Amino acid sequence: MRWLAGVVLTILIATGATAASVDGITLTDAQLARYHALNAELRCLICQNRTIAESDAPLAKDLRDIVARQLADGASDGEIKQYLVDRYGEWVLYDPPFQAATLILWLGPFILLLIGLIAVALIMRSRRRQSSAPAPLDRERLARVLASEAPASTATNSAASVRTHDKDRS
Repeated sequence: MRWLAGVVLTILIATGATAASVDGITLTDAQLARYHALNAELRCLICQNRTIAESDAPLAKDLRDIVARQLADGASDGEIKQYLVDRYGEWVLYDPPFQAATLILWLGPFILLLIGLIAVALIMRSRRRQSSAPAPLDRERLARVLASEAPASTATNSAASVRTHDKDRS
């Protein structure tokens, strides 16, 4: 009989079939992995920006217990989430589902990014148009400045050379 217990124990160890206890509820390794994954997907209703895995609130502990009990009873991840949504509303899900009611949550950031990119493109385009247009007032002012700084005899020549230079560029 002892050798049979030894064989069973060896088989269990070799196949990795071990069990862990979560708050007095025994879960297999696969269930424990699902337990941790589900806890990371469910929001603490008190903390609001933390998962039930991160929260120390009493309600988060109760939710973790519910998840562990339902996993031990053989419920699927979807069934556990649906049970909690039915009981606490969609707020309990850390990532809201993609539905008509949550469409703005999922698409809003992308729409705002698109609006921002369009605004930047329009601003850059208008600035490029402004900088490529000739500024006749600046040329006239340059001619006046050159005329006022130069002696009276060369003032006419400077203004004329600026005008001639402008004509050559055209």
